[in-house]
Amino acid sequence: MKTIADLGDLRGKRVLVRSDLNVPLDADRKITDDGRIRASAPTIQALSEAGARVIVCAHLGRPKGAPEEKYSLAPVVDRMSEVLGRPVAFATDTVGESARAVVAGLADGDVALLENIRFNAGETSKDEAERQAFARELAAVQEHFTTL
Repeated sequence: MKTIADLGDLRGKRVLVRSDLNVPLDADRKITDDGRIRASAPTIQALSEAGARVIVCAHLGRPKGAPEEKYSLAPVVDRMSEVLGRPVAFATDTVGESARAVVAGLADGDVALLENIRFNAGETSKDEAERQAFARELAAVQEHFTTL
């Protein structure tokens, strides 16, 4: 298994990190247990400190391949910023205009969170061509990929 050190010089590189941020929320969409955010933080922090432009993707709940407000990762952004001690940019989609703009605006060491990856039907599709098309779109935003 590769480690961050195996990736070489990350300064200026876009690194996509798939994190488990499926945190529990109460009725007011407040995080009730931030353990998964805290567990992801050391890797995200290490990549950031290495000068990578860190792009985090994750899912929340079980949306059906389309945006649903109750499954938005928006509540995670503020807590992730607090845990990391730095601002985290938020893209309101996964591979669309917002994601491209947010990623393009990242400087070395910056961190961005993409909206719920399961808002894209290609994430869970049974159609291999649809899954591959989505994977190609997602890959277009990064140079390295890691899973937490």
